[in-house]
Amino acid sequence: MLSDIDSSAILAVTDIGRARDYYTTILGLELIKDDGNVLQLRTGTTSLIVYVSEHAGTNQANAVVWGVGDQFDAIVADLQAKGVTFEHYDTIERRGDVHVAGDFKAVWFKDPDGNLLHLNNI
Repeated sequence: MLSDIDSSAILAVTDIGRARDYYTTILGLELIKDDGNVLQLRTGTTSLIVYVSEHAGTNQANAVVWGVGDQFDAIVADLQAKGVTFEHYDTIERRGDVHVAGDFKAVWFKDPDGNLLHLNNI
């Protein structure tokens, strides 16, 4: 029933202005709509919805994932240059900030509200 309909990720934040700056400046997403309490950002062919909530940052699992393919190294370097701090986990081998398993590479980082964002090379 829903297999042919695009979905959107949705994230709660505490400060919409700070989120707008982070998602447009640091992550480079295009702002499509801003009504003051809700942002709609373009990410590929879908949208990321960001809204104000008192429950922001309470999810301790991945909130959004991007499979960036062969752009992985360039995107990670760009985020590092912008001061993004990456999470480190002991459950998977790590080379610097990048977790690796065979040909798979991944990084995890948090937005200003603690939402866990993930990039991989798939």
